[in-house]
Amino acid sequence: MNTINSIDYPVYFTDTLNQLVNFVEKGNYSRFFILTDEHTEKHCLPLLQDKLVHLNHQYDIIEVNAGEESKTIDFCAGIWKMLIDFGADRHSLLINLGGGVIGDMGGFAASTFKRGIDFVQVPTTLLSQVDASVGGKTGIDFDNLKNIIGTFTSPKAVFIEHSFLHTLPIRQILSGYAEMLKHGLIADASYWNELKGKGDDLGLPEAKLIYQSVAIKNNVVVTDPLEKGYRKCLNFGHTIGHAIETYSLNNDEQYLTHGEAVVIGMVCEAWLSHQKAGLSKGELDEITAVLTNLYPKYPLEESCHAVLHDLMKTDKKNEAGKINCTLLSKIGECSIDHICTEEELCDSLNYYARL
Repeated sequence: MNTINSIDYPVYFTDTLNQLVNFVEKGNYSRFFILTDEHTEKHCLPLLQDKLVHLNHQYDIIEVNAGEESKTIDFCAGIWKMLIDFGADRHSLLINLGGGVIGDMGGFAASTFKRGIDFVQVPTTLLSQVDASVGGKTGIDFDNLKNIIGTFTSPKAVFIEHSFLHTLPIRQILSGYAEMLKHGLIADASYWNELKGKGDDLGLPEAKLIYQSVAIKNNVVVTDPLEKGYRKCLNFGHTIGHAIETYSLNNDEQYLTHGEAVVIGMVCEAWLSHQKAGLSKGELDEITAVLTNLYPKYPLEESCHAVLHDLMKTDKKNEAGKINCTLLSKIGECSIDHICTEEELCDSLNYYARL
C-alpha cells in the first residue's frame, strides 16, 4: 500500500510529506507556492512547513476562503494575481494543500497560468483523497453551475497523508465516505459489503480502505481518461446529486455537503436503476437502508422539482439536451447512458421524499 500509478503520475500513500519534499528537491523548480484556505492553513500547513525547513527553495503561501462559494472565476483571478505579484514563471510549482475546492480551483489556476505550470495535490479531506485525487480534472463553478468550467490536466503527483484526516469533523468524514460507498456500488460489491458492515460505528476509515477506494477510481480513470465511455460510471448519484447540491448552496443557510447531496442522488438513481436498469428490489431496499441510516434526511418538496430539473438540464454529462444518468444493474456493476425523462426524475425525487 505504497503507491498507485495513475495515467501519468504517482499517488503516494506512505511517508507522503517526505516524499513531497523529495519531489520538490528533484524538480529543479525556480520557486513554489502553497495554496491553502484558512482551515488547512491552521491545521495542515504547519506539518508541511516542518518538512520544508531544510529546503533551499523560496516559497510563498496563497490563501483563499474555505467553501464551495469560493470556487469561482473571481477567486481564481485572485490566485493568478498573486502568482504574478510573487513572480511566478513557467518553471514554478503550485502545491494545492486542501480539500476538493482547493484541488479543483488550484489545478485549474495552474493549468491555465502562462498556459500551464506544474502542480501537485495534497488532499486534506477524506472526500478529496478518495474522489479528486485521481482523474486529472480541474474546475471552477460558474453562473451557479458546478464544475462547468475546467480542464483535463493531470497533476505531477498526489500525496495522501492519512494524519490530516484526524482534524476533520464527522460530517466531513461522512461526506467523503459517500464517495467510497459509491465506488463499491459501481465496481466492487465486496468493498460495498465491507463498508456497509461498519454501520453506525464509522469513525475514521482505515488507510487501507482509502487505498482501495482510490484504486477503484484509478482503474476506471486509466480505462477511460477523458470520460468518453466507461468513466461515466463515476457519475452514479451525481446527475441528481449535483442539482440538489447547487439548490442547497443557493437556498440553505447551512447547505449540504457534496457527499450528503450525492447520497440523495444515489438513493434516487438507485430507484431509477430498479425501474430502468434491472437492479433488484432487494438491492434497492439494501442501498436505501444503508444510505438513509448513515445520512440525515433532507426535505425535498415537490415545489422545488422544477428548479432541480432545470439544474439537471445544465449538467455537463447530458447529450443532445437530454438528461443522462449512470445507473446500477446490480450492486458492483453499473450501466451508463440512460436517458431519463422529467417524469421519471421527479418520481425518483418523490421516492426519496416518501422515505
